[in-house]
Amino acid sequence: MPFLEFKAGGGEWGVADIRANSILPARRSAIELHTADGLTLVGELSIPADRDPVATLICFHPLPTHGGMMDSHLLRKAAWRLPALAGLGILRFNTRGTSSARGTSGGQHDGGAGERFDVAAAIEFAEFHGLPERWLLGWSFGTDLVLRYGCEPGIVGAILLSPPLRNATADDLKVWSDSGKPVTVLVPEFDDYLRPAQARERFAPLAQAEVIGVSGAKHLWVGYTETVLDAIVQRVAPAVPLPLPAEWDGPMERGDASMYADRTVAAFADRAEEEPS
Repeated sequence: MPFLEFKAGGGEWGVADIRANSILPARRSAIELHTADGLTLVGELSIPADRDPVATLICFHPLPTHGGMMDSHLLRKAAWRLPALAGLGILRFNTRGTSSARGTSGGQHDGGAGERFDVAAAIEFAEFHGLPERWLLGWSFGTDLVLRYGCEPGIVGAILLSPPLRNATADDLKVWSDSGKPVTVLVPEFDDYLRPAQARERFAPLAQAEVIGVSGAKHLWVGYTETVLDAIVQRVAPAVPLPLPAEWDGPMERGDASMYADRTVAAFADRAEEEPS
């Protein structure tokens, strides 16, 4: 498939801090996913600029009725940083009826029911294109999609961020438990829906689940981007040294993070906060 080659912004470059809007080199391609019920979903695949990916993250965003989309800040920053810093491929997309700068996916949000076809389409795309070591990364609403529909033979394991466990059932957890696939659960200390002690109790039927409480964090992980990305890389690419670099010596572009602020923070929060780091 054709990839979009990274183009530097021009001029000389040197060592610079990696910030919220930093875009590191990668091959990035606008993609479309086609569901079994006839919808077209829009997304992006990002892979390392100069090598094959060592592993792949298939990303599932938070609830679109509350601002979730493929550009929700953790997923956007994973795609902007991890191909260069960790050699990962990042596949992210908008579930049905969801909009972002990439465009709007077909259909309408279905509360997690019709989204089963979206999950299948994303996994099928990754398999068809030979993306290696396929992991599922879900955040909030996306964790329910992962737990309900994602335990497929070609999937290595799952990473869950701020799982509310709203729609995933004990039967869903049993499917994952019986599979033996690794599941890592990152739970903010001050989550709005499920906090660490309760999460450990609720995930107890999933014997291999590693539930990690993160002190001080809230549901949106504002200020905890580096903590989350390091935890992800530790699971899917354990050979990569941690912590990930905070600086980059080479070409780097800057994205317009301000266009997302009202959807990635204010839509969830009691008050607007600055763009997460």
